[in-house]
Amino acid sequence: MNAWPYPRVVAHRGGGTLAPENTLAGLDEGARRGHAMVEFDAKLSADDVTFLLHDDTVDRTSNGHGAAAQMNYATIAALDAGAWRDARFAGERMPTLAAAAARCLALGLAANVEIKPCPGRERETGRRVALDAAAYWRGAAVPPLLSSFSFDALRAARDAAPDLPRGMLYDAVPADWPEQTRALGCVSLHANQARLDEALVRRIKAAGLRILVYTVNDPERARTLVGWGVDAVCTDRIDTIGPHALDAIV
Repeated sequence: MNAWPYPRVVAHRGGGTLAPENTLAGLDEGARRGHAMVEFDAKLSADDVTFLLHDDTVDRTSNGHGAAAQMNYATIAALDAGAWRDARFAGERMPTLAAAAARCLALGLAANVEIKPCPGRERETGRRVALDAAAYWRGAAVPPLLSSFSFDALRAARDAAPDLPRGMLYDAVPADWPEQTRALGCVSLHANQARLDEALVRRIKAAGLRILVYTVNDPERARTLVGWGVDAVCTDRIDTIGPHALDAIV
């Protein structure tokens, strides 16, 4: 079984539902709640700056409009990415991956960096995020765990920073998951918890992979999944599924 230095509970997009996603305020909220690991999304601006954003456009999580791939980071950084969640977060920005890494290291947070390429930029995003992550976390006791739904992006990440651990992300786990994860040298498989069953979890674990699941917001479901053998649960409800809520489950 692969080495796995990560905790059982992962704060989704930083602060779950309690802070604006993919912001430094979100990372701060996860840490304030005692969590030891956060997940967030990284992509490329038009001028190839790695920064945090889930969607292909900035519309949902900022006061801006348009495709992120067509914006320089200076334009993105000027947008308000916090007020949509709550007025107290007004002025929060979409941070660079460099800023997010620095905050994680300062707060003692492990990180799952999801490579989230804009369409057509899979390979370059995978390469750039991996190179930057390797540089920003150089010498860190716990390396960032890279993941992506894009096979091409994760393959480019592997080639650029082979020493960083990788996990392939799926909505529905396909039949050829053993071949895909083996080709990418993955340590883990990341999956939609709603489309998993215990038998599949056992097969994945028997193949020597760790399992991270998303997005689990019901404590009882989280306990069931860990009982099946799931290693890490990504949750929006960082208040009701605390950092140690699943530690005692064998």
